[in-house]
Amino acid sequence: MGQMIEFKRPDGSACRGYLANAGQGAPGVVVIQEWWGLNEQICGIADRFARAGFNALAPDLFQGRVTQKPDEASHLMNGLDFPGATHQDIRGAVEHLRGMGSGKIAAMGFCMGGALSIAAAVHVPKLAAAVCFYGIPPQEFADPAAIRIPFQGHFASKDDWCTPAAVDALEAAMRAKGATPEIHRYDADHAFFNERRPEVYDATCAKQAWERTLAFLAKNLA
Repeated sequence: MGQMIEFKRPDGSACRGYLANAGQGAPGVVVIQEWWGLNEQICGIADRFARAGFNALAPDLFQGRVTQKPDEASHLMNGLDFPGATHQDIRGAVEHLRGMGSGKIAAMGFCMGGALSIAAAVHVPKLAAAVCFYGIPPQEFADPAAIRIPFQGHFASKDDWCTPAAVDALEAAMRAKGATPEIHRYDADHAFFNERRPEVYDATCAKQAWERTLAFLAKNLA
């Protein structure tokens, strides 16, 4: 449904990305990859957004590198310039969606991309909302308490990376600053939304999370 494109980063350099286009004037979503890279699963999510009426752009943060091996994925994530990904790739994706006539724009992502969706909510201007799936960035880079746009989070109770305690701390920090985050917790494992990982995928939780995401975005990007 979608296609690979190149778009401009704020510094003038180019970034690749997968664009699934719903049409002129549709709201926009920047879809941010997991640590596996911009693979078919993430492109498929962009396609799902387009079918639901959103222009979706997934920037290729690893510049074409994709893996199915956890050790290699960890190496790629640890080598990523997170400030550059936030201020250049994701911001550039937002500006590209604006330039093609999208309406309001949100950032959303999974795992590493979930952490970056929080970073984008803190640092990237012109975002109207953010959705995070099981990812929290280092506080010194992006403090969730600084988020001033509508925020929805999806977290797993059996997650040993974004632990329930870390999620509770994130929610408490945001509420202490007067924010009203919409936080959902699922009796599931980390990456429960990823249908390509049968060892952790939970179809019931994934369906519920998707419906909540679409409802949240429809409300806040209207």
